[in-house]
Amino acid sequence: MDLFSRSWTALRAAVAGLPDAAFARPSGCAGWLVRDLVCHLVLDAQDVLITLATPATTRPTRDAVTYWEVVAPPAGDDPLDALVVRLAAAYEEPWLLRFHLDDVGSAAGRAAGLADPAALVATRDQVLTAGDYLSAYVLEWTLHHLDLIAHLPDAPGPPAEGLARSRELLEGIAGEMFPRSFSDRDALLVGTGRRTPSEAERAALGGTAARLPFAVG
Repeated sequence: MDLFSRSWTALRAAVAGLPDAAFARPSGCAGWLVRDLVCHLVLDAQDVLITLATPATTRPTRDAVTYWEVVAPPAGDDPLDALVVRLAAAYEEPWLLRFHLDDVGSAAGRAAGLADPAALVATRDQVLTAGDYLSAYVLEWTLHHLDLIAHLPDAPGPPAEGLARSRELLEGIAGEMFPRSFSDRDALLVGTGRRTPSEAERAALGGTAARLPFAVG
């Protein structure tokens, strides 16, 4: 749960430090500008608040790894993704997005800090402990932090411990271990299809290369 907090705090700080012009730059999410990604983070923060306020009474059906599934890569026709783009455009000024993310995001961070790790919560028709739920979200924050800075080389990146934990989660989700020669960052970028592997990386991946990308959702 501490790692959730560190990853989320680092991501929000990176957004807060962006100049206005950066919000109109492309992000690492195909088809989304930085402003669209930030709007998505606002919705993510709302999901965290909703989930932590939705207790469950049945046994857990998922854990931090099985919360996510390997899904088909985005095809660009998801109506929810299109809604995010329209919502982001409605903010008009970057400071409004910064304010809303800070407002809702801070609340989500406080709620996570107050949560009982053993408490059962319900989300997406599944049940898991609050600790596992928040641990799963380290992957979400880390991948989207990489998306945020994909075309902003001067922006700070995600914490090293978040990158390492996210790699572990992705390897568990995919059922594949990435070569030790891959940095945690490269394993995440290549593994999720955010970057095309080089010839040397493809050779190191062996049979795993044919299964890429491991889009998670």
